[in-house]
Parts: sequence; C-alpha cells; structure tokens
Amino acid sequence: MNLALPAVGEMILYMLIWICDTMMIGKYGGKLTVTAVGLSAQIIYTFIGIFVGNGISVGVTSLVARNVGAKNYKRAEEYASVSLHITLFLSIVVSILFFVFAKEILLIAGATGEVVILGTSYIKICSVQIFFYMMRNNLNGVLRGQGDTKTPLYSSIIINVINIGLDWILIFGRFGFKEMGVEGAAVATSVASVIGFVFTLLHIRNKEYIKPEINSILKMNLKRGKELMKLSIPASLQEASFSIARLINTFMIMILGNVAFSANEITVSIESLSFMPGWGFAVASTTLVGQKIGENRYDKAREYANTSIILSAGVMGVCSCIFILFPSNLIQMFIKSSETEVIRLGTICLMIASIEQIPMAISMTTEGILKGIGDTKNPFIVALITNWLIRLPLMYYFIAIKKSSITYVWWITSIQWILQGGIIYMIYKYKFDKMLKKSK
Repeated sequence: MNLALPAVGEMILYMLIWICDTMMIGKYGGKLTVTAVGLSAQIIYTFIGIFVGNGISVGVTSLVARNVGAKNYKRAEEYASVSLHITLFLSIVVSILFFVFAKEILLIAGATGEVVILGTSYIKICSVQIFFYMMRNNLNGVLRGQGDTKTPLYSSIIINVINIGLDWILIFGRFGFKEMGVEGAAVATSVASVIGFVFTLLHIRNKEYIKPEINSILKMNLKRGKELMKLSIPASLQEASFSIARLINTFMIMILGNVAFSANEITVSIESLSFMPGWGFAVASTTLVGQKIGENRYDKAREYANTSIILSAGVMGVCSCIFILFPSNLIQMFIKSSETEVIRLGTICLMIASIEQIPMAISMTTEGILKGIGDTKNPFIVALITNWLIRLPLMYYFIAIKKSSITYVWWITSIQWILQGGIIYMIYKYKFDKMLKKSK
C-alpha cells in the first residue's frame, strides 16, 4: 500500500489534467471543442505511452528494482543513465513530428472542419509539453524502481494545481487575460508539464542515491542499453498493440458523428480514473516483485503478487458499483445540460463499462507482476491477440460497417478485458508455479 497508493494518487492526478481540460472545454464550447481536444489528447498520449510511459519507463523500473534488490546500486545507476539517453533522443523526435505534422495527423484520424483547426492549434502548443512529459516519465520510472512512488505523486500535485488554475484563467479569460479556449487548455498543460519536470529533476539530483547521468551520447553503455531495450521493446509493443488499436477505434467512432464521439470521450475520461488503482498496484507489484526476485525470495514475491491482485480487484470493484449507481450524474459533470443525447448515450456506456472493471484490474496488475520478473513478451502477445484479433474486427464490423450505436463499443471492450484478464492470470500462475518449483 505504501508503494501503490502514491502511484494511484499520481495517476489519478494525471488523469485529472485530461479530465479538467475535457470538463472545462466542454463547458466552454460543447461537443465541438470536446471532440477537438479529446481526439488530439488521445493521439498525443498514445505515442507518449508507446515510447516511454509503458516502454522505456517499464524496462528501467524492472531493471532498477531487481538491481536494488540485489544491492547492485552501480549497475542500477547505469540502467537509469542509459534510459535517460534513449528517452532524450525519442522525446526530441516525437515533439518535432507532432509540431510539424499536427494537421496531417488529425486528417488521418478522420477529423474535419473546425475540429481540424482547433485540434491543430492544440497539438502544436502541446508539442512543447510532449518533450518534458516524456523525460519526466522516464525519471519517474527510475524512482519507482528504487521504491519511491511519493516523489512522482508530489510532482503530479504541482502539475495539477498549475494546470487547473491556468485552465480556468486562460480558457475563460479571467483576471484580464484573453479568452483563449482550446489554446488556453494547451498552454496550461504545457506550462504545468515543464514545471513538473524541473521539480522531478532537481529532486533526483539533490536527494536520491541513484542519479541518472546525461554525459556524451558516445559514452552510453551499449551493453546496458541492449539489456534495457530487450525489456522495453516488448513493453512498447504491448502498449502499441493496445493504444494503436484504441486509436483506430477512435477513428471509427468519428464516423458516428460528434454526439457519439463526445459521449464516448466523456465515458473514457470518467473510466480513466477508475483504472488508476489497477495501474497503481501494477507499479507496486513491478517494484516489489522485482526487488524480491533480485533477493531470490520467490515465495515473498508471490505473496506481494497475490496481495496486489486482490487489492486492485477490490478497489476497481467499488468503481464498478459507482458506475452502475450514478452514471447520469457523472456524465452531466462534463457537458452542458442542453446536450441531452450526449448525456443519454454516455450514461448507457458508463453502465456497460462497469462490467470490465474487475477483469481490467486483474489484467493490469498481473501484467505488472510479470514485468517485475522480467517477462514483457507474454503481456505483449496477449495484448496483440485480444486487441487485433478480437476487439478491432468486432469494432470494424459493428461500428465502421454496420454503424451501430456507440454502446456497442463498450460491449466489445468488456469482452476483450474479460478474455485478456483471464489469459494473463493463467500465464502468471504458470510462471510462478514453475519458478517456485525450481527454487525448491
């Protein structure tokens, strides 16, 4: 709980940035601005997650955790340093690509008219924060590997306070500032991200015992880089298989129009808070299981693993009950009361989303456990199968071809998570049974 709760809090606060942007933009301009910001943000965070958030960051957390467990701090620092070199290069490339090709990216996504104009402006401004977000994400991975989930939480608190305050000032034009709307939301997010990165960097430089170094790229430890990428590439591919499939789904949903897209986007925003406990316990289990594996204490690793799964499923089960009992109240917080059809569709979608909460908790936490023992391949294979052989074909048929109600999207994702959670749990059981037999 000491590791998981700060991680849960951190991710809830990060999601609040997206949610507050969506909420204030929805109140400011209705479904048009929600569509522009929602689509743009999904595209941005998809690629950040693939390259760093669930790629390099996962690899460095696992490697640092195992070496901290083995008390090999010098090697842990080597992994931290090489991860920072790689992230620096990736963050520069991704930021430039988003700034240069913002309009083209939105057009490929199926956006049209005013959504393209608003979204292009949003992405170009947010290209600044992409660099700092990716770099901070990597540093947070190093901290989590050491067992420090509190510093990322403190960083997220600072980011939220700044972002929410600037959102209110810049979107609506308070205190004499110009009313900026969508651009105001982008500026607020970017400023907050820069300050959050500076805070995290200063903390690591001044207070942590494992300090990643950025020296000449020519001095990068290639052996450690290869070992890091061996873990990070499957983790990135897993995130890619999920996030790109989700992004394609988003493009398909655009076919159904702004009302359906807004209802879906608001439901996604609300659900994003509910799966944060799953993510938090996944982070805790990656760190603790990794450290116990480093100490060759496999029985203790399994205790942490099982406890994480139970707690995660319990917390997300509570979220499931809330979605069933108060769906309409939650949806109405994000949109004008006059948007009755958006509210109606969003209410149904949120009730369906309650089905997938516990399977999602099991899947996310168990994947974190497997990453703690250094297995990033099996989560990738399972995600690839459930997303590309189950979710996407069903989405293509019911949404792209049949143009069914947006509610079908949530029935399909529920089926996917039930299958994914069941398969990944069986892999976890098999892996640990095998490890415990060998240790005896």
